[in-house]
Amino acid sequence: MRTLLVIVLFIVLMAVIVAAINVAFGSGYGLIMGMVAVGYGIFGYIAAGSIVASASGARKIAKEDAPELFRTVENAAIAAGLAKTPDIYIIDDPAPNAFAAGRTPDKAYVAATTGILQLLDKRELEGVMAHEMAHIRNRDVRLMTLAAVMVGVISMIADMLLWSMVFSGNRNSNDNNPLGAILAIVAIILAPIGAAMLQMTLSRRREYLADATAA
Repeated sequence: MRTLLVIVLFIVLMAVIVAAINVAFGSGYGLIMGMVAVGYGIFGYIAAGSIVASASGARKIAKEDAPELFRTVENAAIAAGLAKTPDIYIIDDPAPNAFAAGRTPDKAYVAATTGILQLLDKRELEGVMAHEMAHIRNRDVRLMTLAAVMVGVISMIADMLLWSMVFSGNRNSNDNNPLGAILAIVAIILAPIGAAMLQMTLSRRREYLADATAA
């Protein structure tokens, strides 16, 4: 599934939400929500890497903090053909996990939990880091960041609209166009579900591609 197709599908879902806004509240309200969505989306895309690191409690480390991990990441980056070794973050968490994040290969980073570092031996850790480097090389970090931001935008707007309709009684649409109001409610409920399913499908495909690239 190509980046362009993903963007188009998310735009279609956003258009469904905008249409629901117009039906339920009128075009003026739709314009305001559209501006909020654009602002939220731009901020989320630019700050996504920092937000993920902060939310997960990740801390950036220097080479002397974990020399073996640094060598593993450096070797994996070279093998993947990356021009720059990603920054490395550690998360104090016993659960085994590792991920790559960031908008571009030059600004990407990899994070690993203390749990996975304790669980895996050197060869297994090399395999995990090769997988994460494949994500960076294939620009999955940018694609998944974009997908996550779009899902967040669609869900946020849908929630705001649904609660607005509940508390306002949807006075703008119920009297004049009850069928339109019902369709708007259905769209507001289903659009976030569709966006989340699209994101999960995309994530699964990119995981398969990363496995193939790292092999």
